[in-house]
Amino acid sequence: MSEKIDRRKFLKGASVGSLSVLALGGLATTAKAQTSEPASKKQPHYALVFDQNKCIGCGLCVTTCNEVNELPPGQSRLLLERQMVDGRRRYVRVSCQQCEDAPCVQVCPTAAAHYDPVFNVVTMDIDRCVGCKYCIAACPYNVRFINQATLAADNCDFCLQNRLSKGEDPGCVSACRHDALVFGDLNDENSYINKLLAVKDSVRIRPYLGTRPSLRYIPIVKKGV
Repeated sequence: MSEKIDRRKFLKGASVGSLSVLALGGLATTAKAQTSEPASKKQPHYALVFDQNKCIGCGLCVTTCNEVNELPPGQSRLLLERQMVDGRRRYVRVSCQQCEDAPCVQVCPTAAAHYDPVFNVVTMDIDRCVGCKYCIAACPYNVRFINQATLAADNCDFCLQNRLSKGEDPGCVSACRHDALVFGDLNDENSYINKLLAVKDSVRIRPYLGTRPSLRYIPIVKKGV
């Protein structure tokens, strides 16, 4: 199953038909270079890697996300954008980029959009949200929305309440049968995600914006390359 999204501007200005041209700011670096703070004092920095070479567009990630987070029919925290690359159908994950410098957090007048103090991911306090949509307008990735069940702004927060806080991977990661998603803590130098990023070329969406997205994408490896 695939879902062609109405958020076509997600890749505008950063991609021409393939995620492989997104390396506008160079290849992604491993987290070890991000800070010199002693490891014992670091907050976690959770990140997600999406491998475009492995995703087949089955949609299990989307379905599981919707179920785990009890989203209303017709609404999703993540979608798959379908592309054609060298005559082959490929997919790109479209979801909250979990920016380290998140514009949505900066503009929220009630602090409803915030970084969780324990897990350090961008999430929402629905009791504080007044539905002003400032965060939606500020998001340069067009991935935030008003949840029709809670009437509050919503975003992918790695299933914070339902899974991450219990020591479990996000629902989408657990559901993926093709190892297209890898999740982990970039501040843990021994984590698998760090080891993967050390040997795989990866890119971020629109790195020139300075938001420092925590989603990394492993682009298509073209035939003959």
